[in-house]
Amino acid sequence: MKLAAVSQRVDHIESRNETRDGVDQRLIAFLLETGVISVGVPNGYGAAELAAWLERVKPEIVVLSGGNDVGSCVERDRTEKELIRYATVRRLPLLGICRGMQMIAVYARMPLVPIEGHIRTRHLLSGEIAQSVNSFHKFGVADAPQNWHILAASEDGAVEAIAHDTLPQEGWMWHPERESPFNPSDISRAKRLFNA
Repeated sequence: MKLAAVSQRVDHIESRNETRDGVDQRLIAFLLETGVISVGVPNGYGAAELAAWLERVKPEIVVLSGGNDVGSCVERDRTEKELIRYATVRRLPLLGICRGMQMIAVYARMPLVPIEGHIRTRHLLSGEIAQSVNSFHKFGVADAPQNWHILAASEDGAVEAIAHDTLPQEGWMWHPERESPFNPSDISRAKRLFNA
């Protein structure tokens, strides 16, 4: 099985005065369905420590998970930008889920735009990916960043999936881990991406 480095959301637990990194166990289960084992990437490292961590762990895949708005957690933003750079330089498969796709866009200098009607709902996608997906976001992108193309859009024209023109990198605005059962199309597409 290949090893994926998975970015983690940041939650502050007031009652304990703790800031925690975490990832939905359903995402770990989804990745297992694609034949991938995973390890969470800590958000507390500086650039040198994160580089040392990546050198030690040597992930073969990078997954940017959902949760937290871009800009709401500086440490997570910094970690994910470095993960995108790491995957790009090494031409590793990269999948950005929801916030992960947003971070890919920000990294590629594509501004985020507010989107209405995309929180706790479902959309029917059209394009290369044509399926019903869940939706939990209030920000998106108006177009594909430079060197990327649109894979799918929702009924209202919002960009829902993008792919890099030459690298094995994709961004999906839906959460494949929140489908019960997992969508076989998502599993197949992720397998192809991870084995590119």
